[in-house]
Amino acid sequence: MRLAAPTLALVLLAACQAEQPESAPDMSANCGAQDLQSLTGQPLAQFQGHPDAEATRIIAPGMAVTMDFRPDRLNVEHDEDLVITRIYCG
Repeated sequence: MRLAAPTLALVLLAACQAEQPESAPDMSANCGAQDLQSLTGQPLAQFQGHPDAEATRIIAPGMAVTMDFRPDRLNVEHDEDLVITRIYCG
């Protein structure tokens, strides 16, 4: 009986572990955001895209966006005055 409590505790602790994903997302892909950092603070009209980006998402203030991470997607955030505030991959 003395082994029952520690054994039960170990079983319960193992059941609480978070399931690990089978494969982590590929973080090595480049959407080209680093090359476009000079556009931060510039009018959105200056943005012409980037050839390394598989997809581009223009994000307006308060706009709902999905939380999925895509390292090949270029995200461009702007403010109410259509000035670019942030450029990043994801």
